[in-house]
Amino acid sequence: MLKAWSITTTVRNPERLRDFLIALKPLVNQEWDNNNQKNYQKLLIKYRLYGYGNQQFYSGLPTEIVKLINNIDSEISDEIVDKIIEVKNYKDFAMRGRQSINPLTKFGFALIDDGILRITDLGQKLIESEKDSGDAFLKSFIKWQIPNPANKDFPENEKYNIVPFVATLKLIDEVNKIETARNQNAKGLSKREFSLFAPSLIDFNDIEKYAEEIVNLRDSQVDKTKQERKEIRDRYRFKFARSFLDTTDQIEIDKFLKNLKDYGDNAIRYFRLTKFIRIRGGGFYVDLEPNRHIEISSLFENEFYKPKAFADKSDYLQYMSDDTLPQLPWLTKKKLTDIVNNIYEEIVSLENELNKGIAPQEDVTNYNENQLVIYIENLRNYRKDLQEQDNHIKSQPVEAINGCISQLDKIFELENRPLMLEYLSSMGLHALNDAREIKPNYPVGDDNEPTSTASGGLADIECYYSDFNMICEVTMLNSRDQWFNEGQPVMRHLRDFENQNTNAHCLFIAPTIHTDTAETFWIANIHGYKGSTQSIAPITIKQFIGLLKTLKTLRESGKNFTHDNLLKLVKTISNSASVKADSDNWVNNIQNIINAWSVELMR
Repeated sequence: MLKAWSITTTVRNPERLRDFLIALKPLVNQEWDNNNQKNYQKLLIKYRLYGYGNQQFYSGLPTEIVKLINNIDSEISDEIVDKIIEVKNYKDFAMRGRQSINPLTKFGFALIDDGILRITDLGQKLIESEKDSGDAFLKSFIKWQIPNPANKDFPENEKYNIVPFVATLKLIDEVNKIETARNQNAKGLSKREFSLFAPSLIDFNDIEKYAEEIVNLRDSQVDKTKQERKEIRDRYRFKFARSFLDTTDQIEIDKFLKNLKDYGDNAIRYFRLTKFIRIRGGGFYVDLEPNRHIEISSLFENEFYKPKAFADKSDYLQYMSDDTLPQLPWLTKKKLTDIVNNIYEEIVSLENELNKGIAPQEDVTNYNENQLVIYIENLRNYRKDLQEQDNHIKSQPVEAINGCISQLDKIFELENRPLMLEYLSSMGLHALNDAREIKPNYPVGDDNEPTSTASGGLADIECYYSDFNMICEVTMLNSRDQWFNEGQPVMRHLRDFENQNTNAHCLFIAPTIHTDTAETFWIANIHGYKGSTQSIAPITIKQFIGLLKTLKTLRESGKNFTHDNLLKLVKTISNSASVKADSDNWVNNIQNIINAWSVELMR
């Protein structure tokens, strides 16, 4: 029975792969034997990369160990790790270490070389990419192929014959070409289409056939009711799965279709990091990034969607791990110069929109390829700065504030809710005040849309004002997991920010404020964190929406909102902790503070 491809089910958040790789460093240059496989899993527990915040993992553990794990400022000793393993009574603990390293070796970040564990040059690039790991993942994905000598799940026969990432780009391109040729809007693939057709595309020779299937399925739904469209899709999916699997077993078909949904969602999340795809159509469509047209076309021209032949497993793994391979087809002076010119055109357009002076383009005539690559990176960084300035301007009109309010109201209906909350909170902060800079720390694509949430080592959003500075931390967690994942990390991020910026505060946004989170922040405000008090104002998403509604009313009335208004609210909330008997009373009173603040602004 054929199988669909998947990125990884071990680590669903691509940013966590970097943490997994860093945890592997103490074992580098040692034999990857049964003992070190256990040691790796122990290190993941020790560094809170496995088990932390997981109630199933905590089941059976002594209360004092759970408390220690949850206190992230406390080190988990080797003795405690051994105690955890003893209590959990794992049957094959080494197997868990082997499973945990699989994504790292699969994509060339780590390598078992003649039995010895190595972190590759590509893996080192991932480790060094603290904020944006896109380049490392791109280099990996344009090489990862099916079949390959390192993976026995896909036997080397005529059925499997593909480089999934590049073939997926090619599939999107072919669908767009068909739609354009018949004067229809080229919009990429819907997420439903992506999940069904991308992971099941296992032979590059089927790209055009799959593209035609997608368009035909679209045509069959034209002028149909919502229910009729669903019935058409369901019938097609069943027929497609039955044909792919060559079975009528309903259990196998249902399992396959469920897996495709998971595989597709995960592939989008990982592929988005490369900046070669973008999300559009209100978040429902996956399309090629137009600003990477030259790079993407170069992959097609050189048929990077075709797998290569390798002598053996070692040959393939060496290729995967070599950061110098393959030679990227757009790294020619001609194509790099074209990329420079394209980005500069976008910059000029943005500068005109922002009424800024036009920055002169450097004369790149005598630049070599390396100099052009550096200049391109500088141009893209400058474009991102302009895009953030543009975001600030676009966030100001009442219609934009309404849009932000509407999306926050529906946050639980959105896909990738944690990422969307970071993005919408950033846009809301742009709208709220006259900041010098609102700096979200999530990596972005060329469209300045976030590709993943901010790294765990950074505050979600940094805000800089003329009289004070602030971080904004957001989470979609509601339960006690909120405290596990956000309590002390928020205080640590704020302390790091305080060390670099004067008069620093924190705004914390969540669906609800869990009682343990409230207690942690209440103590930080009154008694301090690591020797000194902090200023943390926790509010709910609904309360943040209330701030935006107040702003909207002010704008409609022709009144101004300044950063002083925001500072007053944050300080009033944080200072009120000292006059409340406990953290529950403090949090319960925050709505009253917001109400009084809003009334005062409306006068």
